[in-house]
Amino acid sequence: MRELLMIPGPVEFEEEVLRALGAPSLSHTDPAFIVTFGRALQRLREVCLAPSAQPFVVSGSGTLAMEMAVANLVEPGDAALVVNTGYFSDRMAKILERHGAKVTHVRASPGDAPSVAKVKSQLERGGFKVMTVTHVDTSTGVLAPVEGLVKAARALGVLSVVDGVCATAGEVFHQDAWGADVYLTASQKAVGVPPGLALVTASPQAMAAWKGRKAPVASVYSDWAEWLPIMEAYAGGKPSYFATPPVNLVSALDVSLGQILAEGMEARFARHQRLARAFRAAWSALGLRLLPVSEAVTANTLSAVYYPEGVDASLVGRVKAEGVVIAGGLHPDLKTRYFRVGHMNRVGPGDVLVTVGAVERALLAAGHRAEAGAGLRAAESVLAAR
Repeated sequence: MRELLMIPGPVEFEEEVLRALGAPSLSHTDPAFIVTFGRALQRLREVCLAPSAQPFVVSGSGTLAMEMAVANLVEPGDAALVVNTGYFSDRMAKILERHGAKVTHVRASPGDAPSVAKVKSQLERGGFKVMTVTHVDTSTGVLAPVEGLVKAARALGVLSVVDGVCATAGEVFHQDAWGADVYLTASQKAVGVPPGLALVTASPQAMAAWKGRKAPVASVYSDWAEWLPIMEAYAGGKPSYFATPPVNLVSALDVSLGQILAEGMEARFARHQRLARAFRAAWSALGLRLLPVSEAVTANTLSAVYYPEGVDASLVGRVKAEGVVIAGGLHPDLKTRYFRVGHMNRVGPGDVLVTVGAVERALLAAGHRAEAGAGLRAAESVLAAR
């Protein structure tokens, strides 16, 4: 029996996407691929609700997308403010420091996010070139108040970089309307494509900041100067070359983005919210506590759930034995105390119920005291409501 993959990425993928990935490869100069790549670039703009942005689709991981944003916007000595909500905020700070930025953190305790007011107060001290924020931190399941944060940064003339790896196409985000300068993500989560693509959409303000920099970009592979002519060529119906594009992954991306847009962005956001509410109802009915400290900072793309008293990390293996793959903790201070369940992309009500049932059975087998079927009934109640 095939196990159901319910980790926070990679996720389950649509059959059409997998067929595109497994199709015979075309030349990157083939007329059919040129059309596909150009369409995928435009669709990425539409998914990020960023019609004015410059998209970049590059072979690599979400970490490469983070590095592309930093490498092109930051010069040695620039001041950067990191809105820190967990493991991947720390990673962003490491990248910033490697590129010569002077980093200031605004932190919250694990499971919480700094308030807009607290971040704005720090920004108002002046001197910052860039602010970074992780939309959803995959390590904690914390959802940052990105709309207020990026609007505050824009009002104060600070460039904003939003890490959407665990959020894009699953959490509400309007890049142009909110004024976010860079939205970055990866293919393997709610975007719905197997791992291997770094995706970036950069605002006109971000592109202007890059063009006005004095020092050369320290990484050749990350440099927008290398990639911009490629993106512009394919968008204009012509091939170009810097590094060989991952032809099949780009084709799969085009298929997935088309499916996302066919569903509609607002409908997709609402579906992820509904499925997340069903999971939260189930966890509560089973007597479990979420790592995020409040509903306001709880992501809709994954659940981070503390093990109950008397249950340890062996629960992950017990759930796998029930046919569902979930993930253990990732935050270095808490990793042995909680588990994570991804609910992104093609996940539907049936997947929710299968997962809740597997976790419930595993908990009961581990000695947790809960009413049998309570989690399933709670999830079903939310899913049945309209």
